[in-house]
Amino acid sequence: MLRAASVHDDALDRVHAATADLDPPFAAVDLPTLRRNADDLIRRANGVPVRVASKSVRCRAVLAEVLGPELTTRGGFRGIMAYSLREALWLVEHGARDILMGYPTVDRAALGKLAVSPDAVQAITLMVDSAEHLDIIRTALGKNTFRTKVCLDIDASLRVGPLHLGVRRSPLRDPEAASGLARRADAAGFDVVGVMFYEAQIAGLPDSSLPVRLVKGLSARDLSSRRRAVVEAVRAVVGDLELVNGGGTGSLEVTTADRVVTEATAGSGLYVPTLFDGYRAFTPNPSMFFALPAVRKPSPSVTTLFGGGYIASGPTGASRVPRPVRPAGLKLLGTEGAGEVQTPVRGRAAASIPVGGRVWFRHAKAGELCERFDRVYLVDENGRTEVPTYRGEGGCW
Repeated sequence: MLRAASVHDDALDRVHAATADLDPPFAAVDLPTLRRNADDLIRRANGVPVRVASKSVRCRAVLAEVLGPELTTRGGFRGIMAYSLREALWLVEHGARDILMGYPTVDRAALGKLAVSPDAVQAITLMVDSAEHLDIIRTALGKNTFRTKVCLDIDASLRVGPLHLGVRRSPLRDPEAASGLARRADAAGFDVVGVMFYEAQIAGLPDSSLPVRLVKGLSARDLSSRRRAVVEAVRAVVGDLELVNGGGTGSLEVTTADRVVTEATAGSGLYVPTLFDGYRAFTPNPSMFFALPAVRKPSPSVTTLFGGGYIASGPTGASRVPRPVRPAGLKLLGTEGAGEVQTPVRGRAAASIPVGGRVWFRHAKAGELCERFDRVYLVDENGRTEVPTYRGEGGCW
């Protein structure tokens, strides 16, 4: 487990110095660290292209840093996995030409816009897992006769007896169900170009104990054989596939070891939030931080900060709250936590924080911090650059 006191080092020193004249709250990214993280993701993918999960980035400038100015391909990175069709259409307007939807859409208005944009039709692959999705898409497209590209989302969870280990996503699980939907999509005029398997119980679960690691290993073996069978069944219906997608920041080595996989998805590994501190496969190097100002001191051992209640999605609990990292040794109060308007912190270092000073934090989930700020500061050896987040560009999807 990464110790909070170790995350400052060069990255936070550089960010702190480059933003010394700014009034918090604000968020900043250390570009040298982000670039090293990007290189590490490519290394861990073992030659398999990495698709960038935009949900975990939510800043066009950072996407361009990784994928190039046209948001499509650079080095070992290829394409974007988007989380909203409206987002995908917006990215196409800014040059992106390879977008895989990570989730199904029932946004009829956005599908209508897709139908009248040749560039978007060529660039975007829709995600489906049921006949209902096909019907909604076909109705929204109206009289357009082009073959919309679709990818089948396959349940990658592990089932042991009555236990379901993994996220609740697709109803598709076995080769028969997958090939059946592929056949129906093909007959309805869709172009089935790929299948996706998101193994959340491997990619999103830290190596917190021996039992957890054993379950992850069991899940990887189960998925490997089932994935191959599903891919063969779908290929028997529609022919060669353009993509077999899998993985996540926490499982790149495991996913790309399966030769049937043609690409892996990752995004959180660029910023490295606190939820990724507990993995054995890689050393976490946080590149994104946020600063809060000290506004009052209710006691010598407590300093109260402005803002900070940036609670991550998922099951509520301590793992979803932001973590103070500088000055070292600070903790949130159990009775208050991180608040919308004020966040008190306690610890020996609290006494040394003056009113008007600042405290640095890390957040729990990657791109979600960008929903709290309309801009972020990118920092390198030459100083800082202010760029808009999705929110800053008016994107609220």
